[in-house]
Amino acid sequence: MVDETIFKAYDIRGIYPDTLNEEIARDIGRAFVHSLGLAGSRIVVGRDMRISGEALSRAFIRGVTESGADVLDLGLVSTDALYFAVGHLEEPGGAMITASHNPKEYNGFKLCRENAIALSGEEGIFRIRDLILSGKLPPPSDHPGSVETGDIAEPYAEHCLTFIDTEGLRPLKIVVDAGNGMAGKMLPPIFERLPFEYEPMYFEPDGTFPNHPPNPIELENIAELRRRVVEVGADFGAAFDGDADRVFIVDEKGDPISGDMIVALVAKNILEKEPGATILYNAVCSKAVPDLIEREGGVGIRTRVGHSIIKPQMREHNAAFGGEHSGHYYFRDNYFADSGIVAMLTVAELVARQDGPISELLAPIDPYVRSGEINSEVADQQAKLKEIEEYFAARGAKIDHLDGLTVDMGSWWFNLRPSNTEPLLRLNVEAENRETLERERDRLLEMIRS
Repeated sequence: MVDETIFKAYDIRGIYPDTLNEEIARDIGRAFVHSLGLAGSRIVVGRDMRISGEALSRAFIRGVTESGADVLDLGLVSTDALYFAVGHLEEPGGAMITASHNPKEYNGFKLCRENAIALSGEEGIFRIRDLILSGKLPPPSDHPGSVETGDIAEPYAEHCLTFIDTEGLRPLKIVVDAGNGMAGKMLPPIFERLPFEYEPMYFEPDGTFPNHPPNPIELENIAELRRRVVEVGADFGAAFDGDADRVFIVDEKGDPISGDMIVALVAKNILEKEPGATILYNAVCSKAVPDLIEREGGVGIRTRVGHSIIKPQMREHNAAFGGEHSGHYYFRDNYFADSGIVAMLTVAELVARQDGPISELLAPIDPYVRSGEINSEVADQQAKLKEIEEYFAARGAKIDHLDGLTVDMGSWWFNLRPSNTEPLLRLNVEAENRETLERERDRLLEMIRS
């Protein structure tokens, strides 16, 4: 019996072998080919270092070839390198076997069409789910596909370096924590071509994650990186998640830089090279982001959270860059796909073009203080949102519903939005000073949790 909860809004994800096993992986391969009409063409397949990755990859490839499509098997790669391969080789589809930042018992599939257009729930994943659940998968093809192996590391390294100008950059020292994930494989060929010194942490891909979980958004998982940056006098530190599509950066003092401030830094770099470019940012990002885009002469467009929202809008507006507070950074010239590695390189270039440290670069950009995302378990999310909206509407707040509830009180504002997958409300508060932030955050949490 297939557990249909593994088919999610942005990908397929479950626990191996309980809810995701070889039999289901094979069916996903068959359904992927049939639902997208890919028989007779070639699909690119990659996987991360998870223990179950090889077995699931073999089973998925078997399902694909049985259905009459060929496979280019890249083996161990990062998710952004898989997207690059699909776009660069002009193939009609790709599959990355990964569970990103989840614990080691998880695995899953990120699927895409031509030009690395990601499949989301409504745009393909639920069709694959329904085909599998119907029990009406077509029988194996009379003309099974073939499998060849390939390596994308060198072309991918060259592609990443097209996003920066390496001439005249001062040498930097960067500590990189790959978290035993795929950044450890993809980064060395890139750094070989750069005037930067890097200190590797946990570059050996290891799906048991012996050092810390592959989720750098949690502060405890970057504690060692923060110490190391200060110890070795590095210019900054970078931590990647398991499949290396997200990056989190700490400054020269070991202080974490929020995802939306990385959005601002990348936007600044892009607008210096491409004046007037369109930049997308999600509704949870700091006001500092649209402030910077406007100051630098760009066109800012505010969007809802989520790659299935942002990527189509980027294509529609031909946006040079799109960023999320959660560490996802999307680039037009990367087939509109996200890349933690390209984001890190653009930040490094910006730092290497000036004399001061990264914290000095940020200081004039970021006059605000933020709470970070705070989750509260709430049984009736919609009732709570309505209650809070009515309270602030009566006090003359500026309110919008682009993504959940955004309330602007002038000197401070907040966004409160329901989780797609859990009975949670996610709160982000930003204010002009620490005292206001703490007072309003505590008051909101009392209202949310009462």
